[in-house]
Amino acid sequence: MHQNNQNIQDEYQKAADWLLAHTKHRPSMNTFGLRWKTPARLRADTFVLSPVQGHAGRLVFGELRGKTCVCMQGRFHMYEGHSLCKTTFPVRVFKLLGVDTLIVTNAAGSLDDSLRPGDIMILKDHINFPGLCGLNPLCGPNLDRFGPRFPAMSGCYDAGLRRIAMEIGKQLGVAEVMTEGVYAMVGGPNFESIAEARLLHRLGVDAVGMSTAPEVVVATHCGLRVFGLSLITNKVVKSYDDPEAVDHEAVLAVGRRRAQTLQSLVMELVSRLDINNNTESAVGEKCPSVILNLIVKSRTFM
Repeated sequence: MHQNNQNIQDEYQKAADWLLAHTKHRPSMNTFGLRWKTPARLRADTFVLSPVQGHAGRLVFGELRGKTCVCMQGRFHMYEGHSLCKTTFPVRVFKLLGVDTLIVTNAAGSLDDSLRPGDIMILKDHINFPGLCGLNPLCGPNLDRFGPRFPAMSGCYDAGLRRIAMEIGKQLGVAEVMTEGVYAMVGGPNFESIAEARLLHRLGVDAVGMSTAPEVVVATHCGLRVFGLSLITNKVVKSYDDPEAVDHEAVLAVGRRRAQTLQSLVMELVSRLDINNNTESAVGEKCPSVILNLIVKSRTFM
């Protein structure tokens, strides 16, 4: 059931006020998942901690390349039984904190044969399968304070930030493992059947996971700028003759191997958020906030 508009808006505001009262930092960015070394750490009682292996389940406030940020170490998943209101709750709270850019990462399985484990896919679009079936975080009365009733999702992944990320990849020497692609969210928690994998592939999906789309939908509704990337941790099996199956431990190993590369990429991107003002949607000098949602350890973190 949908919560009363005023009640849920009061909850967003209470959470934001609580955080602001318990830290001197005023975030210019938010990160999910990666363990940044920051001077202040907070745990928000309003946020249900995720029990998924590898999630610290806390908020970390601090400085990243001169920008004040809040890092969400962990994320809430629909397959854990959380409502979409709960899984996307932090995005609107961060909006109230003054955040205006969301950087999301996830671990994903590749459907495109050219994508290999360890590759980095910059998200240019997504297919939100739960959303197409009516499981959309924007269902119910619209929260006019945050955005319009019918927000457009075309161009929800910022083109300017995608270009900058590809430039950074060249400078870091990892351009050969970076590409742009379409991400699909499925409900999980099981990995895809062969028939499902073939269907997704035929629909033009390059990589598949179990998160990210709801947060991006809400962020776009809020008017946040969004940048996303997927760490490819495994090949999705598309052939009945293929004896391989997804190995969770192998997935974790890929995440550990590429974690430093992803951190370097995102940190450099963050350092450039106040330049490149000549692009149509790059962050301007007065950008107050950036959210970073960084999940790199397991496909079940998607």
